[in-house]
Order: sequence, then C-alpha cells, then structure tokens
Amino acid sequence: MMAKYFDLEEENIISGCLDGDRKFQEQLYRKYIDDMYRVCLTYESDRETVKDILQEAFVKVFRSIGSYDRKGSPKGWIRRIVVNTAIDQYRKKVKVEEFVDIDEIADDESEIMREPDTPQKEEIDIIAHVDRLPNGAKMVFNLFALEGYSHKEIAEKLGISEGTSKSQFSRARMLLQQWIEN
Repeated sequence: MMAKYFDLEEENIISGCLDGDRKFQEQLYRKYIDDMYRVCLTYESDRETVKDILQEAFVKVFRSIGSYDRKGSPKGWIRRIVVNTAIDQYRKKVKVEEFVDIDEIADDESEIMREPDTPQKEEIDIIAHVDRLPNGAKMVFNLFALEGYSHKEIAEKLGISEGTSKSQFSRARMLLQQWIEN
C-alpha cells in the first residue's frame, strides 16, 4: 500500500474542491497562498504582477483539480502550476534581447537547492542577490537551480536555445559569486 503524502484534512479539502465547493477552494487557497507567494517572488519582483500570477494559477488549480493524481503532495502539484504560470507570464513580457550569449560556459553546473523551511538570514541575502539578476539570467537560474529543470527543458519552456540557457545560468552564477564575495 502506498503511503499518502497528505492528511485527512487535505483529503477532505481536495474532495471538496473536486465537488466545486467554494468553501473548500478557499481553504485550499488559504493553506498554500503564503508559500506560493514566496515561490512567485523568486520569478517576479513586481508584487502586483505576482498577485496576477497567483490569481491565474489558482484558477488553473481549481479548473484542473481533477487531474491531481494524489500520488505526491498537493503543495508540489500546486507549486508546479504556479511556476508554469510564472513562466507563461514571463514569456508574455520578455524580449529576446534579455538573453545574452556567453562564449565560455563552466562545465561544473552544480545544483543549488534551498530547503522549503523558513529562510535563514543567509538564504534571504542570497534571495535578494538573485532578485538583482537580469530577468533572463534570473528566470534560467531559478528554473535550473530551484526547480530542477534541465537546460533542454528550460530552452523549450522559454523558447530559447539550450546554449542560451546554459550561458544565462553561467552568467547568473558568475554575478552571484561576485556579489556574495563582496
């Protein structure tokens, strides 16, 4: 028997959302909105745009709740929808000029993972530095380092080449290293 990733309360909330009950939709929204707001802030710094992304994402959540297979956590499933909605929003406003190719790309692209717990001061400082990155580099860095997408997947999602994704990640990493060292 497969272990469940959520408790009875979450099971009831999901079931209520499947029935289209607004009370349960509100409970699901309130349960995850703070975490999803922080996720959005890693992709978009304008708080009004973040609110728009979240509104659109939760509409998608409620419309597609029937496709949630309950094999993983609801939070992870919702996060994926929020990230994809942020990517869609980014694509609407981005210009190709924001991506600058770099000739040499470092080979050792180690993943940087951040625990979902309450951020420590050092993490907050890093998040502030990530927020300073140029939009293209910031988007690629977040998708690669935080979400675990491959450069091929990032290229497909953003409509850029795989090399551009790698160069943007390299650029982001170089800038972050400079800023953190200073």
